[in-house]
Amino acid sequence: MSNITQTAELFFDACETGKGWDACKAYCHPNATFSAQAGALSDIGDVESYTAWMQWLLTAVPDGHYELKSFSTDEKRNCVTAFGVLHGTQTGPSGAGEPTGNVIAADYVYAMQFEGGLISHVTKIWNDSISLQQLGWA
Repeated sequence: MSNITQTAELFFDACETGKGWDACKAYCHPNATFSAQAGALSDIGDVESYTAWMQWLLTAVPDGHYELKSFSTDEKRNCVTAFGVLHGTQTGPSGAGEPTGNVIAADYVYAMQFEGGLISHVTKIWNDSISLQQLGWA
């Protein structure tokens, strides 16, 4: 397994289990950027802020866990992609009112771009409107 693959796997697990920036920063450049064409994430432009958002989400969905479907490395382009499904039930505080008890099963993909062995950019591909509907937030 390549070094960027291992780094991406460690980052992915730390991020997707809500461990936050303190656990994720070892795998990223300090100024690593973030992008997503999803309204729920429109104000997030760096990986540090995104890891904080994931911590918040897993407070609202405390049993949230990922099911990893695919993980691949493109060495030539220094990019690692992960395809997963987030599963869980909204039983915790969300700021959107009382817990709904609704279940989420959200497909998403991360494309993690590397420079010098560390993540320099993460793109999340995710249909947030479906997820917000599942949770009863939209």
